[in-house]
Amino acid sequence: MPWWGWMIIGALLLGSELMIVDAGFYLVFLGIAAAITGLIELAGADLEPWVQWILFSIIALVFMVLFRKKLYAKLRGSGIGYEVGPTGEIVTVEQALQPGETGRMAYRGTEWTVVNTSDQAFEQGQHVQISSVDGLTLKLDAVKTQE
Repeated sequence: MPWWGWMIIGALLLGSELMIVDAGFYLVFLGIAAAITGLIELAGADLEPWVQWILFSIIALVFMVLFRKKLYAKLRGSGIGYEVGPTGEIVTVEQALQPGETGRMAYRGTEWTVVNTSDQAFEQGQHVQISSVDGLTLKLDAVKTQE
């Protein structure tokens, strides 16, 4: 195949992955491998067609194994070190809450419903810990001290 054929295939594979199909970055690496094969042909290698296809396959496999997981995690996956929710964070209650009582609290720029799940009353201004999140409700517990 001529060098420009590999470049067209590479552009089609890259374009289809990025614009049309969400194939999990497999087509990106196939497109890159096709482009590299085309560049090798452009450089004057003049390889037999079967050698070009083997070269294309090897480049695609090596790039997928070495780079796909890292690139996919960086661009599409969840951020490394990003916590899923606020569970475990320490907050300050804005009103007194008796055990089992529900109230409202500003948290991260939004008003939340809060529930005292502890067996002790919370005073206004007391530091408490978010024990869990249930929908749009923060469940609060007394701060656990580490010994």
